[in-house]
Amino acid sequence: MSIINGESDDHLAVRAVQAGAAVVRDLYGGRLARYDKSAGDFATEADLAAERAVLDVLRAARPDDAVTGEESGRSGAADAHRRWLVDPLCGTLNYAVRTMLVAVNVALREGDRVTAAATADPFSGEVFWTDGEAAWVRPADGADERLTPAAGSALVDVNLDPSFPNAPGFRAVRLLADPGFAERFRPRVISSTLAVAWVAAGRRAAYVTDGDLRDSVHFAAGIALCRAAGCTVTGLYGEPVLSGAGGLIAAADAETHAALLELVKHQTP
Repeated sequence: MSIINGESDDHLAVRAVQAGAAVVRDLYGGRLARYDKSAGDFATEADLAAERAVLDVLRAARPDDAVTGEESGRSGAADAHRRWLVDPLCGTLNYAVRTMLVAVNVALREGDRVTAAATADPFSGEVFWTDGEAAWVRPADGADERLTPAAGSALVDVNLDPSFPNAPGFRAVRLLADPGFAERFRPRVISSTLAVAWVAAGRRAAYVTDGDLRDSVHFAAGIALCRAAGCTVTGLYGEPVLSGAGGLIAAADAETHAALLELVKHQTP
């Protein structure tokens, strides 16, 4: 983590997601233009406006850093040591149909490590953030509180959105249908990486997704939060996260992680 011009990277990440979250709140419920992307995916004017707000904060404070934005793509040197990963509105479809389950994600990758990250919930006003060593939540009207994972709820979010690079060996929908899953856990699907931050905060027992998550603007912040909070975090088959087969199992504790890992292995021929 660096301190430049008197501001640390983690504080900058918090300020950036708060700027994006303010835009998301302000535009909520209005008639928003949609911009088709691919395979049924789309962005709204809120996605674009929130990303502009986040990038304005980052570029004013760190003009020499590289940036990858979900909507604007990559800027700066391709091999930059410092790169900001920006997801201005995770849960666009939720937002478009007036469902208040979305997140604004910002993470700083330095080399092969994320050293600062923040996830904002625009509607609760909470910001989950990390300096790469520990993790906190900042309520809308209170002081920072240390994040403490807990598995007692047995609630597990499973991402059902594509892509599915590990199919047919692993399919998230089959995990939900496994009798062993129903015996121990209670599935949730909120379709936003806000749920990954909730694992770090003790509001979810775990989160499971397929996909190649390397340099992912969607997942970098949540993975960093879970790691810093002390969660058990691996790829789908227990390998180090962001390597190998891809995917993610982020669990509040080792016991929950082991149970989910075994259920995933049930699908493997």
